[in-house]
Amino acid sequence: MSTILAAPFDPKVTGALLVALLYYPHKLRGILPTNIQPHITSPAAVRTLKILFVFGILKRLNNKLSQLVLNNWKGNAKFIKSQELVLITGGSSGMGELVARDFSSQGVKVVVMDLNPPKTPFPSAASEIRKDQGDPTVIINNAGLGYLQPILEATEEQIRRTFDVNTISHFLMAREFLPAMIKKNHGHVVTLASMASYVVHAANVDYACAKASALAFHEGLASELKYRYNAPNIKTTVVNPSWVRTPLIADLIAQPTFQESILEPETVTSAIVNQVLSGSSGHIVLPNQMNILSTIRAWPWWLQTSLRNKIAPLLLFKEQVQHKPTAQIGDVAPTAST
Repeated sequence: MSTILAAPFDPKVTGALLVALLYYPHKLRGILPTNIQPHITSPAAVRTLKILFVFGILKRLNNKLSQLVLNNWKGNAKFIKSQELVLITGGSSGMGELVARDFSSQGVKVVVMDLNPPKTPFPSAASEIRKDQGDPTVIINNAGLGYLQPILEATEEQIRRTFDVNTISHFLMAREFLPAMIKKNHGHVVTLASMASYVVHAANVDYACAKASALAFHEGLASELKYRYNAPNIKTTVVNPSWVRTPLIADLIAQPTFQESILEPETVTSAIVNQVLSGSSGHIVLPNQMNILSTIRAWPWWLQTSLRNKIAPLLLFKEQVQHKPTAQIGDVAPTAST
């Protein structure tokens, strides 16, 4: 289905149709049903194809330019599987576990850092990883936490946990493991943000705030790596998925009023793994058609507000069930797999 929807914006498709219409119309008439020939070969159809063709070319040029700028006008970094060490937060379950399995299946060494109830202080766990496994070359900030509570119903502990896991953990990971990457001018930092980084739901404000700051962390990190630390070859990627079928939203998607499309975890984890293996920085939005929402801050105020008002009732279901946190910063138990 996605291939069919993308076809009108593929210049290879529209270009081929234009050539057929302009130079081989007699052949088209020989294969097309008589009742649709006037519509396909009409001047209006030709104009539409020309517009779509130009749009497709411009879109590809835009994507290429974006990729060059994101990578500081440098090519893809070499990802040598036997020499890389991938560190994943929240990797013992859910999407983190899938990412760990994907890398391990390809012969890449993986260290999982779980953020559970207090056991080992963060710096001590980081030191243990460096001592036992070496310096990570890839950091995947995957751990996530959300409660789906209105502002006045969320406790201070819940709010602090939400920010600890979804934002502050990224800073602590960078402080511990980024210096070694900078020294070698090699590495990749992946930040798992969310479409909530762009669009806030009622009853999810703390989570949206934390994810928006995670997006800002990613953008600021990329800038500092280039201009402050002179390490432009370190790659940075942010992943902004929409609703993903995980325990975090199990109670939500069980509601009969929830009609949003759901991403399977494998869709997100495959995108993460493929991006790292490519040796390229990236800005990933899933599903792809949600890219338009990343421009919401440039919309007129009436349109922004209308969208937020439209989606506001989505999370305000009556029987709210508090989610047990799947991760909590400062509570680190590292494990390794190969």
